Amino acid sequence: LNPRKVKSKRAPVVFDRRAAGSLIGHLASAINGAAVARKSSFLRDKLGQRLFRPGIRVLDDPRRLRGLRSRPFDAEGVATKSLAVVEDGVLASWLLDCATARELGLVTTGHAQRAVSSTPAPGPSNLHLAAGPDTPEAMMADIAEGFYVTDLIGVGVNYVTGDYSRGANGFWIENGKRTYPVSEVTIAGSLLDMFQALVPANDLEFRFGTNAPTVRVEGLTVGGR
Repeated sequence: LNPRKVKSKRAPVVFDRRAAGSLIGHLASAINGAAVARKSSFLRDKLGQRLFRPGIRVLDDPRRLRGLRSRPFDAEGVATKSLAVVEDGVLASWLLDCATARELGLVTTGHAQRAVSSTPAPGPSNLHLAAGPDTPEAMMADIAEGFYVTDLIGVGVNYVTGDYSRGANGFWIENGKRTYPVSEVTIAGSLLDMFQALVPANDLEFRFGTNAPTVRVEGLTVGGR
């Protein structure tokens, strides 16, 4: 495909569904009760505060029919139920097991997980970002220059500070359309800023444990040559 390199600049970034799912995975790690209890999450003081635009919803649904991580009870025998961790853009809940709930003075949310030889720890079940109203094409239509991400490389996320920096491949956007492939690109920003700027499209599909539609994020640093 002869991918090109691009000059470094600030530009809108569009994450395809799989790449967008990783952003919701970063949210799940930051609202994990274990990280909050040990004060190693950049969201530790954000419960009840606005993280996303109004109307944004992130739901964890352990009872989703045919969900990859569906379960009637968690690893501690607590009955599971659907939980909106983000409601109307506001961070509404942590993901808690019994131990982290006690540490934080809260009640378990039924999110204990464990392997055969490990003790329980909190984690998500079927987590997803709710879809928005527009198609991905409509969402990109006004982008003069931007980056469409199809693959992310590396794990450049600092969960204490929220700093985000990852390698990426994808396509360059010009005049609202995907044009030529690009590679060896670094995307950098702050997860807090990214969450606040995130706009979801309407193409949500449930294929993985964590799912999201295509999303657009303004103002990221796209590092190239």
